[in-house]
Amino acid sequence: MHTGGEPLRIVESGLPELQGATLLDKINYMRNNLDEYRKLLMWEPRGHSDMFGMLLVTPDIESCDFACIFIHNEGYSTMCGHALIAFGRYAIEKGLVKTITSPETRVNIQCPCGPVTAYVTYDGQSTGAVRFQSVPCFVFKTDLAVEVPCYGQITVDIVYGGAFYAIVPAGQYGLDIRESKVSDLREAAGATTDILRKQLKLSHPDTEGVSHLFGTIMTDGNDANLEEITDTICVFAEREVDRSPCGSGTSSRIALQYFKNKVKVNQSRTFRGPSGDVFIAKVVKEVNCGKYRAVVTEVKGQGYFCGNSTFTLEENDVTGRGFLLQ
Repeated sequence: MHTGGEPLRIVESGLPELQGATLLDKINYMRNNLDEYRKLLMWEPRGHSDMFGMLLVTPDIESCDFACIFIHNEGYSTMCGHALIAFGRYAIEKGLVKTITSPETRVNIQCPCGPVTAYVTYDGQSTGAVRFQSVPCFVFKTDLAVEVPCYGQITVDIVYGGAFYAIVPAGQYGLDIRESKVSDLREAAGATTDILRKQLKLSHPDTEGVSHLFGTIMTDGNDANLEEITDTICVFAEREVDRSPCGSGTSSRIALQYFKNKVKVNQSRTFRGPSGDVFIAKVVKEVNCGKYRAVVTEVKGQGYFCGNSTFTLEENDVTGRGFLLQ
């Protein structure tokens, strides 16, 4: 499937059983024992450095219908909104949801960052747009100055939206998010992530296994004008470029705009990704997350089916186990 041009490979069969009592246990088991399957599915020659995937496992939260593991070029992510938007349709179209209602069907999904609720548009015959409501999102640090090699001093905001991101206007690097080459944006964002990972210690007050900077989101700097579409590009994991506006990144951006008094509760904003497709987001309510003021956000988009694939590996095919060209 894809959402806003960002791919999603949903693994239906063929993987050994993942051991562990909790979702985090299963992720750690796969990372330590079965990571070759991630490389087989995400890396060349079957994938590429910007591929993304999702595995379904049994949830350990009773209220959830499914649990998911997100995989990409570097490893495993804590949250992925574009995947949930696509998966909402998939779950209904494939008959995985027992109770289907119109005009929307609710799907409760356990993500590594916590439980997330998706609402799938359903008219009685077919599915459509999907909106999801996030785990609590909060601003970890604002106006953090960092010396980025080759770019000088850059000021970023650190925000949690199911994953931790640095958010920064592209103009600080002398780049234009609409006109600059993707390779230039990728390099600047990647360099920022690299230095912050070395210098910044992150912590989440409630959730284990999420205290890692997932990537850097570059923006057009247009946070104030609600009537205008705002452009965004998320570079995550190992310099992977999200083609969509990025679901958890959009949650982070709208949360940051809320805490900087640019939007109010239930004021919608449209975010455009590199492919040109958009997500619509808003803050639903304010909550607390440990010592942080936080918000629950809602992000809406459309996922699409692309096809089906069956992958094989011959025993003596060393290259076929996976590689990446950067």
